[in-house]
Amino acid sequence: MVTLPPDYRPSEDEDFMNPRQVEYFRRKLIRWQDDLLREANGTLLSLSEGGIMEADITDRASVETDRALELRTRDRARKLISKIDQALQRIETGAYGYCEDTGEPIGLRRLEARPIATLSIEAQERHERMERVHRDD
Repeated sequence: MVTLPPDYRPSEDEDFMNPRQVEYFRRKLIRWQDDLLREANGTLLSLSEGGIMEADITDRASVETDRALELRTRDRARKLISKIDQALQRIETGAYGYCEDTGEPIGLRRLEARPIATLSIEAQERHERMERVHRDD
């Protein structure tokens, strides 16, 4: 088990994806996943609190809109949790932090901003350009 000082932040001065960096991102992913699961459980509780009792049609529509938003948010969280699981798998296999397309390091700043990233910025931009080209066909 790798121990991290409380104020540890990955640095460009270190070897990329050294054990401390890997442990840092593993913990970051697990914290994010725990937060999402906690929020999802709260959403489940609020959705299970019975039917819509508002007599006023405007109030009823407002409650329906809120519930639809909660369900969309919950679906987004479910997808994020799945991506976090995949990132944790990549940590286990030693592939985390490296671009799926090129095998090059994704970069600490990108991983810090988006710990579930699977592509380097260059590969992501190339991928998005290709999507636009094909979408415009």
